[in-house]
Amino acid sequence: MTTTTAPDTAPPAAQAARAVLRAEARLFRREPGALFWIVAFPSLLVTVLGLIPGFREPDASLGGLRVIDLYVPVAVLLSIVVAGVQTLPAVLTGYRERGILRRLSVTPVDPKALIGAQLVLHGVAVLAAIVLALAVGRIAFGVPLPGQPFGYALAVVLTALAGTASGGTIAALSRTSKAAQTIGTVAFFPAMFSAGVYLPVQTMPDTLRQVVELTPFGAASQALHDTAGGGWPQWWQLLVIALWAGVLWAAAVRWFRWE
Repeated sequence: MTTTTAPDTAPPAAQAARAVLRAEARLFRREPGALFWIVAFPSLLVTVLGLIPGFREPDASLGGLRVIDLYVPVAVLLSIVVAGVQTLPAVLTGYRERGILRRLSVTPVDPKALIGAQLVLHGVAVLAAIVLALAVGRIAFGVPLPGQPFGYALAVVLTALAGTASGGTIAALSRTSKAAQTIGTVAFFPAMFSAGVYLPVQTMPDTLRQVVELTPFGAASQALHDTAGGGWPQWWQLLVIALWAGVLWAAAVRWFRWE
């Protein structure tokens, strides 16, 4: 008995985009360094901090929360920062520097399909990191799951858009992969600070917190904190994140060069 496979009736452009996605997925799986920093490192940070006894004790100054409760949302943001600011710009700039985007422009494959594939793959990696961080926090240290999952998901999606927009802007401003890595590293540490990696945003002095909340990752930290506790993110938090995403995407589209 033989079986037959139905022919692919999708338009040629869609078939080409799927082929590019499959090829890029194979290449992405061969980058253990990128996968470690995006997917595994945020949960490893939660594990290390959770093993500190004092971080598992309720703190009256935090409204009865524990420090480890604050760091699970931070781990979520850290995966977005790493993907958007560190790995994505280097990949996009490398493709342009090696002439891959230019060569694709004379084939049936739209160069935008390659960029779209990278955005999808980085998005999937970030999603895996989020699920892993929430699972580690819940199972290992009893951190409650987000009390408002829909608001939490909305904040994550907007923040991911801002993170990838940051990567697109860095790639647009960088002529070489080395320049992208340099600019990405310069942007990485302030982004980690505003996300609360060094000091949770909720524990910062009032003036510093108000300044940090004007950044996309600072506003996202507060939005995730609010939704983790069961409330909806405040409108101004979502507005700050959305405005950053819009401005950065506009800059990336305006200045990006295919060759």
